[in-house]
Amino acid sequence: MAVTPRGDAAETADQPDETDNADARENDNTELDAPETGDAEIDVPEAGSPEVNDTDAKGSGLESTDVVAVRRPWKRYAGIGLVAAVYVGAFGLAGILGWKLWEQHTLTKAGQDAQQTAINYAQVLTSIDSNNLDQNFAEVLNGATGDFKDMYTKDSMQLRQLLVDNKATAHGVVIDSAIQSESEDKVTVLLLVDQTVTNTARPDARSDSSRMKITMEKVDNRWLASTVELP
Repeated sequence: MAVTPRGDAAETADQPDETDNADARENDNTELDAPETGDAEIDVPEAGSPEVNDTDAKGSGLESTDVVAVRRPWKRYAGIGLVAAVYVGAFGLAGILGWKLWEQHTLTKAGQDAQQTAINYAQVLTSIDSNNLDQNFAEVLNGATGDFKDMYTKDSMQLRQLLVDNKATAHGVVIDSAIQSESEDKVTVLLLVDQTVTNTARPDARSDSSRMKITMEKVDNRWLASTVELP
């Protein structure tokens, strides 16, 4: 019977099995490399709302405020739309006010032009010289239109003979006037006329004041008297 020395048996018992150690190291490495799937979360971006994280922002050169703007672009567009609407409204209001002012300016100018023409015409109508009747009548008819022109043309022959027989002269001056009504093509003017008259019956000059109402109408860009009344 063979006897194994005690010293060799102890040495053999103290040395670890190399195969077991290799298996243990492989198990440890496996546990370290395996990811924990139980607690892992996956961020899924919402549809239509792309997210930009800080890493992407830094890589693209965006600041933190730009990241918020990219996440919510509708706020920026809404602000731009609001500003545009305010400007459009302001320009529209300015256009309406400008048109109203232009209409008022046109109406005021029409009234002023017609009033001045009526003043000049009243002085032509009330000034006459029996020695220069052709020119006087021509000036009266040149500034008339409508019914008044027809009436004056019809009565001019009788009036001419009366003035010649009496050697009449007259000189009229408008001392006051006012617009009664006005539009862009028709204006009614009230006038106060001071007229000095001489004739064979009264060789000394006599001054009379009379009121006149003249309606001026715009014909071919000219203001002409369509009616003349002595109220």
